[in-house]
Amino acid sequence: MAIARQVLCLSAFLSLPHVRSQPLRYSVVEEGESGSVVGNVAEDAGLAPAQLSARRARLASEDGRQHFRLERGTGRLLVAERLDREELCGQAATCTLPFELVLANPLQFLRVEVTVEDINDHAPVFPEKQVTFTIPETSNLGSRFQLVGAQDLDIGSNSIQAYSISPKNEYFSVSFGIQSGGEKYIELVLEKPLDREEQADIHFTVIAMDGGSPPRSGTTEILIIVLDVNDNAPVFTQKVYIAKVLENVPEGSVVLSVVATDLDEGPNGDISYQFIPALGQSDSAFVIDPVSGEIRLSKPLDFEATENHELTVQARDGGGLSAICKVLVEMVDVNDNAPELVVSSFSSPLPENALPGTVVSLFAVRDRDSGANGKISCALEDQLSFSLRPSYKNYYELVTVSELDREEIAQYILSVTAADAGSPPLTTTQTFTVDISDVNDNGPVFSQTSYTMYVRENNVPTVLVGSVSAADADVGPNAKVTYSLLPAHRTEQPPCSCISVNSENGDVFVLRPLDYEQVKQIEVLVSASDAGSPALSANVTVRLVVVDENDNAPLVLYPSQDSNPPSSELVPMSGEAGYLVTKVVAVDADSGQNSWLSYHLLRATDPGLFVVGAQSGEVRLRRPVTERDAVKQKLVVLVRDNGQPPLSATVSLSALLLSDFSDVRLPHSSLATEDEGDSLTMYLIISLVFVSLLFLTSMAAFIARKVCMRREIKGGHVLYGAGTLRGGLADVAAAGTLPHPYCYEISLTTGSGNSEFKFLKPILPSLPPQHCTMGRGTDGEQDFPSCPITMEDVAPDNTGILSAEQFNNLSFK
Repeated sequence: MAIARQVLCLSAFLSLPHVRSQPLRYSVVEEGESGSVVGNVAEDAGLAPAQLSARRARLASEDGRQHFRLERGTGRLLVAERLDREELCGQAATCTLPFELVLANPLQFLRVEVTVEDINDHAPVFPEKQVTFTIPETSNLGSRFQLVGAQDLDIGSNSIQAYSISPKNEYFSVSFGIQSGGEKYIELVLEKPLDREEQADIHFTVIAMDGGSPPRSGTTEILIIVLDVNDNAPVFTQKVYIAKVLENVPEGSVVLSVVATDLDEGPNGDISYQFIPALGQSDSAFVIDPVSGEIRLSKPLDFEATENHELTVQARDGGGLSAICKVLVEMVDVNDNAPELVVSSFSSPLPENALPGTVVSLFAVRDRDSGANGKISCALEDQLSFSLRPSYKNYYELVTVSELDREEIAQYILSVTAADAGSPPLTTTQTFTVDISDVNDNGPVFSQTSYTMYVRENNVPTVLVGSVSAADADVGPNAKVTYSLLPAHRTEQPPCSCISVNSENGDVFVLRPLDYEQVKQIEVLVSASDAGSPALSANVTVRLVVVDENDNAPLVLYPSQDSNPPSSELVPMSGEAGYLVTKVVAVDADSGQNSWLSYHLLRATDPGLFVVGAQSGEVRLRRPVTERDAVKQKLVVLVRDNGQPPLSATVSLSALLLSDFSDVRLPHSSLATEDEGDSLTMYLIISLVFVSLLFLTSMAAFIARKVCMRREIKGGHVLYGAGTLRGGLADVAAAGTLPHPYCYEISLTTGSGNSEFKFLKPILPSLPPQHCTMGRGTDGEQDFPSCPITMEDVAPDNTGILSAEQFNNLSFK
């Protein structure tokens, strides 16, 4: 039993993963970039880099976050993301990130510890941006006022090391340190007595500085408000106040304001005003506002009764302290009569061609006052076009001094002001409204120096293409504008009959359809005349631009479709992909994008053999020529313009695939008669369809007969006997329409340019005459015989082969 227990303990020990006793320790600075190298784990662990990959080394942490990554190829430990020591460890003195390096085959754990070192990446921060202290001005020297200190997320030397005041002042200093309990404190210490009247508040900044390199700092604003005590009496700004008051000022008017100040504040600085009555004075014409110190009239004044008034004013603060001042009010005689202006004559409206010096109005002025208050002067506000001219004694003339222009100013509002020499002077203003009548001194003016209008070709008759507009600065008949057409040049005949202009509103019409290909632009002169006497006019050039429409299809210049016989392009059998066969040249009578042509391969004998350049029209080989390609190739090229809708034209091309240009065996006559061959092919197809229908009818009869005979067949799977087969074939053969019992095989080879025509021997000599055909395609298609044959019947026989020339000379009737 003991031996078994020891064996189990040994097995459990051997099955435990290998764990390194001492961890691998590294240090890295916080805020390092991703990918920064921490250390070489493989080297420090005594492992080769290849072992890390072979043993699938990986990193595992307890919280699952991967702050680092392992580079298996080199064994380096890299920073996987930006590290913030304050976020990871807070205010802890040390910040260590442990994790495991796990190796497999065999399983092994290596503990790795990375210490994140602090950098000075945080500045001190005060909990409040501004701190306010209220301190009485009687506070004792050395008084201390506690301030909440700043906080710094960094540790060690990067934390707060000192406090200072900026700017330095003579009233306060800062004291900081550590209390017996280990808590830090900061206090403001009063160094000089406060005087609220000298300085009511004190502003300065407390700066907290850390010990980093470079150091960082944080600030808070300090506001010291000094509380007041009543140690100052009110003081007037003047010992004596003097005011001059007109005798006609109304009741309640402010004469003046007395002002007293008290350096104290609050109730100690609140001041109230009051009059101290003079000896024997029972009723005063003035009152004073106890708060503002305004002195107002309480009843009308009379200069003849009393010329001057003397008042005594007392100011008292809330603490009982007071001050006294004197107020002298001097009465002033007033000018209470305004000048008068009497108009004798006035002319309006005034023609705009009136000469300078023309009299517009005659008027007189007078004033009932005497002395300086009765002396009058006249002034005109607008002295650019008009002026005042003294006439006789107190008469004045209002005259023009410059030429008038109704189009610039149609009406003048003139103000004549008569003022006396009183103090203050009294004035009277007379307004003259002078209307200016019009004369025809302005010709029509077009809104543009020239007009460009556009019309699409093939337009409908009398289409509106635009409008010209001319304005005349005159009014009435002088401003009525009519429009007409003139030749573009004086030497030309009357203006183009295809353009018309509305004489009333200047609308321009095109009277008949235009063709861009015949005329692209028309220029005419439009004249604008007013109805004045004499009439004035102006001309403007109107340029009518015809806009092209896509009304012309492309015209193919090459290859010409009128040649007879049509030409063919020769293509060598050795031609490779990209070989230039020919080039289609076409033009379009339109312009712009309507004349942009593109080329497309519409149809071809073998569409995969040729390609047409969309822009150039070049016909090239798409692939190399092979022996299976037909000798004669037909292509239809589509030429299309870029109009909307597009127009197109087609051109037919022929190409001969030849192995040697010197061995051209196909005569031009065969090419010229190919159209006839096409017609003959059509007839042959019709005949073949008819024969096929006849064959299907015979087969239906044959099948019906066999169905009836089937009942007589007993056992086995034999469907036809020899006699039956021969008889059936004879019946079918008898139904044919061709008289000769021969099969024909036509073989057109693509490489040599020669054609072969074979006569085969009769297929079933014992059958009635029958004609069957066999066609072989040029592209390796399967042959389809039109009659039953045997293996002996298709034996090779070259005795009936014809040359291409002989085949071309055959005639089929």
